[in-house]
Amino acid sequence: MKKKNKAVPVILAVVLITAALAAGAYFGGKNVYDSYIASEHPIKYQEYVERYADEYGLDKYLVYAFIKTESGFDPEAVSGTGARGLMQLMEITFDWVKFRLGDGDEITYDDMFDPETNIRYGAYLVGFLMKKYEDIDTAAAAYFSGVGEVGDWLENSEYSSDGVHLDRIPSRNAAHYVNKINDAYGVYLKLYAPERNRK
Repeated sequence: MKKKNKAVPVILAVVLITAALAAGAYFGGKNVYDSYIASEHPIKYQEYVERYADEYGLDKYLVYAFIKTESGFDPEAVSGTGARGLMQLMEITFDWVKFRLGDGDEITYDDMFDPETNIRYGAYLVGFLMKKYEDIDTAAAAYFSGVGEVGDWLENSEYSSDGVHLDRIPSRNAAHYVNKINDAYGVYLKLYAPERNRK
């Protein structure tokens, strides 16, 4: 009696599974990719984002882009330099925003781990920078590097032709950060406001 080759059914099953996965990737890959991109760019803390974006004259999707870039929506995030929370504010920046908002001693730097307070402070800062520079790239560069540093760049004709907007960002890290903000903002518009999608 001839023995059956047990490997044949196993090989056949592997081939069929591989073919099915390949077909799924071919026909449904775009949906899988889109789902992944959407999961990486969520709408979280919507109540706070919309409230403070409106209060400080911002596009809510730009606020989401900052949160995505800064912390990936982790309210407990702490950077290597000590920045805290969803929008990663340093203590010196927190103190400045707190003074501008007129908050009392009941608000402390530990409150940067509270999503609402962090978004309120971060959105205020982004709104201030957008009013000051009227340009996402320059505002994002200032959020990352500070107003003083960006002020020096704007005074240098090598980096700014008009003294108002940055034509070139001399810091590689700041330039990378600005690109990340723009990329995230573009994805948010594409996903949630396609009629405003940035080309």
